[in-house]
Amino acid sequence: MQYTWVDGFTIQVSVSGGEVQIEANEAGLMSLANHLVVLAQKGTPRSGHIHLDEHNALEGGSTALVIGKLAG
Repeated sequence: MQYTWVDGFTIQVSVSGGEVQIEANEAGLMSLANHLVVLAQKGTPRSGHIHLDEHNALEGGSTALVIGKLAG
């Protein structure tokens, strides 16, 4: 599998009151779901991760987000 983006995706990440909030339209949620499935695959290295920020997939003003696969 490979990471894919659904056309028209919008994803915004913020931190408020110590909580991380991820908001997305339908295409954004489907895109994030694909990314999580790819990370979960047995063939993905345990160090596998994705970086998302306002210059890479997130809306302007979003907090950067790293999603990774834990070892073990």
